[in-house]
Amino acid sequence: MKIYLLTVGDELLIGQVVDTNSAWIARFVNDHGGQVVEKRSVPDELDAMISAIDEALAKADVVLMTGGLGPTKDDVTKKAIAKYFGVGFVFSDETYDRILKFFEKIGRPTTDAHRNQCFMPQNAELMTNKMGTAPGMWFEAGEKVLVSMPGVPYEMKYLMEHEVMPRLQEQFPSDPILHRTILTVGEGE
Repeated sequence: MKIYLLTVGDELLIGQVVDTNSAWIARFVNDHGGQVVEKRSVPDELDAMISAIDEALAKADVVLMTGGLGPTKDDVTKKAIAKYFGVGFVFSDETYDRILKFFEKIGRPTTDAHRNQCFMPQNAELMTNKMGTAPGMWFEAGEKVLVSMPGVPYEMKYLMEHEVMPRLQEQFPSDPILHRTILTVGEGE
């Protein structure tokens, strides 16, 4: 299974945040038989994301995206995916109920931004994110798969371990890839 890693966010490109997601995902998929063929970071810009999705799906069986799913105006990943697939949006009552319960539990009110976060591309299969408010999204394009996950590392890890990898292993069965490092003394590379 060939994997393309696509991270989204201006904060990654200006060095404000270190992209730890790509390193973790690369190790994790490798341990489960996946081969990362390329990774790329793109800004929070609709056209840049659409172009990157198109290139990624041309190069790999699976595209794993992180970032851009929050309630703020610069979180446009869902818009880019919907535009790429030529679909509209549907409101996810299940996601809204989870958000309401989460904020009720911590004693804070929800905002219109949280409600807007519940609009999902029509062709998305939602994956429950028990660690945060934004669900993961699974899309199929022929025999290829695009997965979009939150950029928050512990949320992404939860989704990869409990939702994404089990589905990928079912759809793209493969053996783990083992690597060995041999340390030598007295010789240069």
